[in-house]
Amino acid sequence: MDILCLSTSNYHPFPTRKQNVMNRMEGCRVIYVDPPITYIAPLKDRSPAVKARLKAYKEAPTSPMEHIKLYASPPVLPFYNKRRDINEINQKKIAKYLAKIVKANGFDAEGFTLWVYSPSAADVVAPLAKELGIAPSSLWKRTVYDCVDRHSAYPGLIDPAVVDGMEEDLARSCGCVFATAQGLYDRLKAFNENTHLLPNGAAYELFSKVQTMTGEQEKSPEEKLKSPHFGFVGMLQECIDYDILKRVAAQWPEGKLSFIGRSLPGVDLSWMDSFPNVEYVGLLPQPELPERIKDFDVCLNVFADNELSKDVSPLKFYEYLATGKPVVSTPVPYQVRDYQDCIYIAENAEDFIEKCREALAEPKDSPRRALRIEKAKECSWDERVKAMRSILGWQKG
Repeated sequence: MDILCLSTSNYHPFPTRKQNVMNRMEGCRVIYVDPPITYIAPLKDRSPAVKARLKAYKEAPTSPMEHIKLYASPPVLPFYNKRRDINEINQKKIAKYLAKIVKANGFDAEGFTLWVYSPSAADVVAPLAKELGIAPSSLWKRTVYDCVDRHSAYPGLIDPAVVDGMEEDLARSCGCVFATAQGLYDRLKAFNENTHLLPNGAAYELFSKVQTMTGEQEKSPEEKLKSPHFGFVGMLQECIDYDILKRVAAQWPEGKLSFIGRSLPGVDLSWMDSFPNVEYVGLLPQPELPERIKDFDVCLNVFADNELSKDVSPLKFYEYLATGKPVVSTPVPYQVRDYQDCIYIAENAEDFIEKCREALAEPKDSPRRALRIEKAKECSWDERVKAMRSILGWQKG
């Protein structure tokens, strides 16, 4: 099976659902296309890396894995999430480029699968089919939409009605839809009967190493309650509940609160300067994460209650489960309710502090720990991709 994957995340430097899925598509040939940037992107970010991305599509592809070829998209016009006509212009340009790389790699125009992650891809199918000399209906049947977010809930230069309209058109016409959260599934199922709920997963083989790693020191329950080490791994974005995190830092001044991950533009982290017990590590390569997480006493999953948060499927949550460490979470995203028998769910900020105390007091031989590990195995990326292939009727090999 040949796959043309139009991603919304660059393949490098850190893996998301897109990379984890495509990396495990053994027996397939995968063309992984990094998302485009707009012509005005260098005005907002003047780093050399952003400027280089304007020309990256002209460079030869690389092969991060034997079955994957990595390409960059050509740059596009801005405001395509505000005006459908601009998106149509962009997608016609992208379609010409995609047709070239499909032909260059010897993909059968009537046989490859188009695997997409953005609602904007609704406008690429018809022009791509035209460039390949095939009927649009043929390509639509072989299009998979893997929906990982409520895209219209993102802040920025978007018109929610335009984004939702593109997504509806994409879902109605494509052959198969995957959704990472119940809310996304419920919405998309109304447009396409062949819609399947498949949340994110974890690289179990990597994060399960924490189960047998020894931290800086073995703490007694009393020591954990007095000077705990809390950890947060993931993107620091607007949908995180920073007020709760401030409460945690203030409650345990003798403890430590570590943040590992990238801060997105517009997020104010200046509050961290007021807490000497807060450590901002920044983005780390994924293979280095177990060495850091092994020292956490409790892992935190903290989201604000808004339209975007309720339907996210945070990778860090499943990675936390694989470590066996206690997890304290807000009640959003909603899917954490499925794990209430093995994690600690707080209903409000005050309850969050109490649940942190309960998690710190959890004994090593707690049945909760064994259940977290068992559930992490069930939602490993290997199992997620196995389910996808089964739904699509693909045989591994």
